[in-house]
Amino acid sequence: MSDTQKTPGKGDVGGGPEKMEVEEALDEEILRMAPDDIKSRTHLLDNEIRIMRSEVQRINHSVSMLKERIKDNNERIKVNKTLPYLVSNVVELLDLEDNQEEEGANVDLDAHKTKCAVIKTSTRATYFLPVVGLVEPSELKPGDLVGVNKDSYLILEKLPAEYDSRVKAMEVDERPSEQYSDIGGCDKQIQELIEAVVLPMTHKDRFVNLGIHPPKGVLLYGPPGSSPASVYVATL
Repeated sequence: MSDTQKTPGKGDVGGGPEKMEVEEALDEEILRMAPDDIKSRTHLLDNEIRIMRSEVQRINHSVSMLKERIKDNNERIKVNKTLPYLVSNVVELLDLEDNQEEEGANVDLDAHKTKCAVIKTSTRATYFLPVVGLVEPSELKPGDLVGVNKDSYLILEKLPAEYDSRVKAMEVDERPSEQYSDIGGCDKQIQELIEAVVLPMTHKDRFVNLGIHPPKGVLLYGPPGSSPASVYVATL
């Protein structure tokens, strides 16, 4: 009789098909092992299980600690983002160059990938920020209007572009439909305006080849009804 066979006892199923399936599933190496070796293997498995359970507890504890740190950091961010902000302009974005190697085991590998910023506040003070803040550097460009913390000057939020009310009033939403042909009695003035303003933009190469510096602008003047505004609108 084989060593793997045993007398059916209390709770055994006898020689039924379920018992045969269980025996066939057992590893052949275990079936060839002596009882003492099986007990030794069982003790080893129990030790591994205890170690794994201890590791799971350690990981769960680390997760709970990290959650507490995240909660605390979110509270600090909420406090730092309390209005009012100090309004500033982004002057320049620079790549952070790490010329000195960090000593010790704690080496920040992400420091080589971050960018720093130079900002100018509404108080006309200029500051260099090794850490930009809560806004991604890729979303910023020189000239952007940002809100910064009044103490640390870290960028907290990107603000919409600021417009002067006078500039906003003169902003052209749609191209006017007026043409030069709609204006009468100003042929000479229209020709001078085209030569001074339009041609330097549409035929810049001609002015460059001839060495002519076009004027930066022209002044349209005249009494009411002489169409200076109409000439300006038709030029747009």
